[in-house]
Amino acid sequence: QPAVEFRSLLDRLHRLEQDHLKRFLLVKQEEYFAKAYRQLAVTQRKELHNIFFTQIRNATFKGELKLEAAKTLVEDYSKIQGDIEELMDFLQASKKYHLNRRFAYREYLISKIQLRDSQASALINAAATQISSLINKMERAGHLPGSHLGVLLDRAETEINSVKQKFDHDLKQEKQKLRQKLITKRRREVLQKKEHWKEQLSLGDPFKTAKEVTHYLSCWKNLLSDHAIEYEELTEKLDNEASEELKELLFSLTEKTIEELRRVQYGVFVQELVKLSVPKMFLLETVEEHKKEMVVKHEQFEREEHENSTAAEELLQLTRQKLSQELETSLLEQKKFRSWEQSVFMQLLSVPLSLSEEELLRMRQELHCCFSQIDSSLAWSKIRARALLQTFEMDRRDTELLEVDQNLAVTNKQQHSKMNKTGSRNRSKIDILKKSLQDKIFIYEDSVKDENLNKVSYELLLEKERQQHDLENNLGEYIAALAFQKTVKKFKMLDLHTAVTNVQALLFEQLSTSKILSKLECIQILEAHNPEIEELDRKLEYEMLQKESAQQQQQQHLMGRQRWTTDGLGLSSEAVETSADRQLTVLLTQAMNKCRQLINLHQQSLRDEQWNCAVLEDLLENIEMDAFLALYSQELRLAGYLAKLTRVPMEVLHRILNLLLPSSSQSEVLSVLDSIRKYSDGVVESDSNADESGSCKKRKNQELWQALENKVRQDLINRSLEKIPSLNKRKDSLIKKKQLALFEKAAFIHLGCSLTHPPMEQSDPPVPLSTATAEAIELVDTGEKVFLFRESSDPILSLHNSPRKKKKNFLNSKKAARTSMD
Repeated sequence: QPAVEFRSLLDRLHRLEQDHLKRFLLVKQEEYFAKAYRQLAVTQRKELHNIFFTQIRNATFKGELKLEAAKTLVEDYSKIQGDIEELMDFLQASKKYHLNRRFAYREYLISKIQLRDSQASALINAAATQISSLINKMERAGHLPGSHLGVLLDRAETEINSVKQKFDHDLKQEKQKLRQKLITKRRREVLQKKEHWKEQLSLGDPFKTAKEVTHYLSCWKNLLSDHAIEYEELTEKLDNEASEELKELLFSLTEKTIEELRRVQYGVFVQELVKLSVPKMFLLETVEEHKKEMVVKHEQFEREEHENSTAAEELLQLTRQKLSQELETSLLEQKKFRSWEQSVFMQLLSVPLSLSEEELLRMRQELHCCFSQIDSSLAWSKIRARALLQTFEMDRRDTELLEVDQNLAVTNKQQHSKMNKTGSRNRSKIDILKKSLQDKIFIYEDSVKDENLNKVSYELLLEKERQQHDLENNLGEYIAALAFQKTVKKFKMLDLHTAVTNVQALLFEQLSTSKILSKLECIQILEAHNPEIEELDRKLEYEMLQKESAQQQQQQHLMGRQRWTTDGLGLSSEAVETSADRQLTVLLTQAMNKCRQLINLHQQSLRDEQWNCAVLEDLLENIEMDAFLALYSQELRLAGYLAKLTRVPMEVLHRILNLLLPSSSQSEVLSVLDSIRKYSDGVVESDSNADESGSCKKRKNQELWQALENKVRQDLINRSLEKIPSLNKRKDSLIKKKQLALFEKAAFIHLGCSLTHPPMEQSDPPVPLSTATAEAIELVDTGEKVFLFRESSDPILSLHNSPRKKKKNFLNSKKAARTSMD
């Protein structure tokens, strides 16, 4: 018997494990499908935005669309997109709200139907019990012989079963007929309602402007909301009518069954008892008592039904109020989400950026692509909540199962030590395993913990916040990438210009040093170069003033249009025509109605102003960059002229440019070199190299150019070292500390060497480097190394161990250490 019980428990545990595994796989499958659907929807929306903005950019690039018209189209597109997303949010929340209301009402009807079924069964059972109680009462009163009691009770049971079977059969048949009738009626009513809706779908001509689109979407919103309410009312009416018809059917069949049981009681068993010499008056009194009991039961069930119906209606009202609050909360949260999206866009525009019209369009496209995935129609919070709850429950279950297994192991060890003394080990082991299986079954059948529900809610909130931060970071990365590209471009141009000016300075110095040109001639070359630079400066200043004045005129036009539009939103004269009592109310109502429009206009004006500022900044930067490129071209021409005068080899210039442009690629360096070569070829006539045919002159020129290259390299090294004086000071202090410690350690190692060895200055000549060995001691704080040299004949000595042999060694001096560090 214990083995059979253990086997049944094991099978039950196995079924529970399989059920939980199936549930786990189903939830995972739902989560994967939801992720795939969401990703597909987001990708499709991004493709839609890409198509629109690509068409706008292409039309603007080809000249088919002006920039102002493109901006207007983008603003209208964003406005329509926002209205569509708001409509989608409302429809999604409304759909959820009406579905939950319908489920709540059907739960209310189901509870009423179940109560009626239980009451009908209780009435039938009470009427059937009265027959057997009548027979038993007659037997207890002594009016019925005991020999007839069993026969009458068996006959009563047969009659009662026959009546109940007839009731079940009739109820099943009538329910099928009623079901077909209700289905036909429901289909007819729903079809009529849909035909009525089709007549209401004529919303006017297709839209052309954003205002008509907004009105169109608003009409759709109101229409769909009305349709949902009408369909819900129709469904509730049909469900209520079906419930009432089912109630009437059940009531009539129950009454028929009770009457049939009374007929069996009075027409069969009362007559049979009279034949068996039971007093008729006593029988009639008992039958009357039974009738009164049935009347009391009817009244009791009616009161119970009324109380339960009242409680169910109150619960239904509370549920509907809760659903209404959830709808308002959901819409409010989604509205805050949308306002957060707008605030992010405004913050991006408020950043001091210089962006062209195309870059602003791309930023707007990126904004739409990022925020087209935050509406509630793409939310999968329910599926995600189920997955998280399942994960938390699985972790809790695994922890508890591990505790059970550990307790089982401890108990087995204890029982094993005891059974060696007392015996009966098998039965006790089965009992322990049964207890372990029962604990595991209880863990699997345990309900969900409230703490896990709270953890799921908290985790969902965290995921939503992380999603917001990720979207913000994506936009920030995109804007930072644009700004970084512009900065890199400016830096490269500035780096090239600086390198060319440095080459000019070197060539001027070379001309002056080699006496090819005098200082006066060099000054004349520079003065001849200055008018070109001044002309570029005047041209740059003029173009920037022109752009700024045009932008100011555009801004004034924008402000004038805003004032004109704001004046059009003024309050009507309705408040003046009303009485004094209602004047304030009318004014406040009008002000509240116009408030949102005014806020939208001001936000639009601010966006336009910030947009224009970013575009103006980009235009000014482009003007500056064009002027800088012209100046760079002039500097290249001057560098080419100087290179021709100095006759510097292009290989030397190439190496110098490599030194001056360490972060530039070889293609950029070669481009600068080619430009200098191009300008140097056309300045003066090409001279023959007859005067440089001598090897001595060639060698002298090579030494001269090599010295120039070394000078450039040394200047760069010195300039780099001057930029980090604080770091050098810190390294000096750390090196001093480390060297003092090393000197002290070395003195400790060679404590006895001073008596037997002469001083350092009087020692033998140092061993050549090829015959000596060196050990590097790394300074952890600075990353530098101090080298310890010793003769190759000396055994290896570690500074980290206690010295046992006294050998001659020395540390390099502080100056040598500093030189090696540099």
